Amino acid sequence: MTNRTTDDISSLAADIASRYTTDTIVILGKGPSAEEVHSRVFEGNLTIGINDAERIHPMDISIFYEDWVAESVQAEGMRSQAYVTSTDLMAPGRRIVKLPFQPLSNDEEDLILLRFQNREEIAIEEAIFLTALEVARTVAESKGRTQTVYMVGFDFTPASGHAKSATTTFAPDLDSRRAAGIAMQEYVLRNALYTLEDSELSVHHVGTKDFSSLGPKELNEQHNVSVTAPAQPTVRAAAPETRGVEVTAEITTNHFGDFDRLEKLVRAAHEAGADWVKVQKRDVASFYTREQLAQPYRSPFGSTFGEYRNQLELDHEGFRFLDDLCADLGIGWFASVLDQPSFEFMLDLNVPMIKLPSTISEHKQYLSHVAQRYTGSLVLSTGMTDHRYEEWVLETFKKQDKLYLLHCNSAYPTPDEHTNVGVVRHYTELAKEHPQIVPGYSSHDFGWMASALAVAAGARMVEKHVKLGNTEWAHFDAVAVDLNSDDFTEYVAAIRKAEVLVGSTQKQITDSEHHKYQVPSSR
Repeated sequence: MTNRTTDDISSLAADIASRYTTDTIVILGKGPSAEEVHSRVFEGNLTIGINDAERIHPMDISIFYEDWVAESVQAEGMRSQAYVTSTDLMAPGRRIVKLPFQPLSNDEEDLILLRFQNREEIAIEEAIFLTALEVARTVAESKGRTQTVYMVGFDFTPASGHAKSATTTFAPDLDSRRAAGIAMQEYVLRNALYTLEDSELSVHHVGTKDFSSLGPKELNEQHNVSVTAPAQPTVRAAAPETRGVEVTAEITTNHFGDFDRLEKLVRAAHEAGADWVKVQKRDVASFYTREQLAQPYRSPFGSTFGEYRNQLELDHEGFRFLDDLCADLGIGWFASVLDQPSFEFMLDLNVPMIKLPSTISEHKQYLSHVAQRYTGSLVLSTGMTDHRYEEWVLETFKKQDKLYLLHCNSAYPTPDEHTNVGVVRHYTELAKEHPQIVPGYSSHDFGWMASALAVAAGARMVEKHVKLGNTEWAHFDAVAVDLNSDDFTEYVAAIRKAEVLVGSTQKQITDSEHHKYQVPSSR
């Protein structure tokens, strides 16, 4: 391979391959069996996605040739580090390699395989997995050793549709020509696997075909995913369809471990118009010292601080209850995850998003662990930090699909003169340089004014603490909005109005304005 486009592919493959110490590559399609493969299979391995398979899991490289895929990945926020495409994709901050497209026809299968075997030119084949395998071969050449490749989600069963998590309104209708093409690709793959025997790639098709090396269950077991754990995501509730600024009702632990109270909080937040509810998760035994846990503490849940704190934590049953409720209502949920045991707990749930709160901003070892292990959307609040923490965050959190950077002040309540909403404007500017950043504001002040100003400064997510009534022993009662009142509904309404008032940055003549005094016509 010596032409410019193949050199571009070689450069791209070498750059991305250098980030990984493993010799494993996962090529991901959107067949329904992809749902059965646990997310841990992708972690720490180079990933190549076909079309918009990045909807299932963030990719290192995505390959596609159709315009609807470009629309799909742009609408979902670009979850790949690089794109190989024949389209005019615009992806600021991402690396793009443009290749010609080679269609598949009934009388050219041997020519496709001839190109694949002789590697005289590289193109995006209609059987896109061939291009993905070519990229994998280039990675093997870059590393100078054999790469193990798992092909996941290539079921070649058009009637079964896509993996649920890859459902997209942009996908074209499955007409007879497209269905025939998918069926033909199964035979192309069979021949490609034969071609690659004794090559620099050890390729394993994951599925139930007669040429499959192993099934999803065996692949999960190879990556230390317990066979007793559900292979499909435990979580049903996905990221919500938001209207613009994402409004989070921050429950923290104000559910007190009471499922009935939790349901009332979630339903009230949903009725008020929130897009997300957020709870907390911490491992009580390791987060606090034994001395702290043993100290006397007056609450309805026992006589020690340990009994109080343990009551406030949701277990697997609690999170299943929360997830089912949110899925039924159509509202998203995520959790602040305060320590590594809790992080591992949330990984097993396969949650759509997690948060790292301000209170652990000095726990750099744990934060670095999350940055390396977690590639999904992540919310990070920046209370009690300055520009030095910001610089560390930008250097450390590079793998995440989205990084919601939420300005906040960690005083409860925050004095007006300390809200410093202008920081949100700074984060908005940062997002131009770092496209994965979503600027936001976590409100610990009274009312809606600061949050509305944050929207004007560019915030795309705002958080507000919520509660159900007052208690004599629970924290954050002073700043949390009582869902028994209309205050949170008014808060959400203020955010929506702020969105309307901010409008567009494009100066234009609107339908509501006209000239009162007309220019006299010349005669």
